[in-house]
Amino acid sequence: MAVARITEIIGSSPKSWDDAVKNALERANKTLRGLTGIEVTKMNAAIGKGGKITEYRAHIRITFILEG
Repeated sequence: MAVARITEIIGSSPKSWDDAVKNALERANKTLRGLTGIEVTKMNAAIGKGGKITEYRAHIRITFILEG
């Protein structure tokens, strides 16, 4: 019987929300094993001078299987 855990992280990118999600997943892959899925729960952005987006942020929930 497998037991799964869900953790929430935030990825960011100066380019796009898609890159922010990819960055979050790449970072999770460095420390978590047995990843089975992600859910994007929220997207937001930082706005700099002139009203332009300076950073895209993606909040994601990552599901992974616990070992042992």
